[in-house]
Amino acid sequence: MCGRYYVDDDTAEEIEKVIRLVDAKVNGNLPVMEHIHKGDVRPSEIAPVLLKKENILTICNERWGFPGKVGKTLVINARSETVNEKPMFSDSVAHRRIAIPAAGFYEWNKDKKKYTFRRKDKNLLWMAGFYNRFGEEDRFVILTTGANASMEPVHDRMPLILEEDEIIPWIMEDGSCGKILKKAPCQLNRSTEYEQLSLF
Repeated sequence: MCGRYYVDDDTAEEIEKVIRLVDAKVNGNLPVMEHIHKGDVRPSEIAPVLLKKENILTICNERWGFPGKVGKTLVINARSETVNEKPMFSDSVAHRRIAIPAAGFYEWNKDKKKYTFRRKDKNLLWMAGFYNRFGEEDRFVILTTGANASMEPVHDRMPLILEEDEIIPWIMEDGSCGKILKKAPCQLNRSTEYEQLSLF
């Protein structure tokens, strides 16, 4: 699963570069840029997402988590394997797909030890997700899939990570949705605070 992620200063700059490159490929216009949130992002907080509005790619700030059916529960993740079968998610994943930028994300193992996961080859990773309208605001959910070898020692689920050349198909092309939902994410760097402070 994914319960917290983060955006740092370098990542905010990378987001702006990628948004401009991606948008230029689609329509040649500069996207509408909102203020990019920096720091840790927790469920119920507002964060930047890349989405399609009136057939134009843009970045907007949305709140993380769909309101749950019971009490004050919050739905923050959806399983990529079954998302099309769930009434709460199926219309959104069919028509309102997004990419969520992050420097990395956190996960805790069964002993409550915290790990940080980042891409090995880039400063920025993009998580697949979707959004819907609730009241006066848009809210989003992050898609998860089965853990790969870099994630398995910590957790059995991980975010569905998009490559840069999958961002446009995922958001803009309905026919690419099914294939991307079944993809295996790239291998990630895994670290803990202890490892980061180690002299060896």
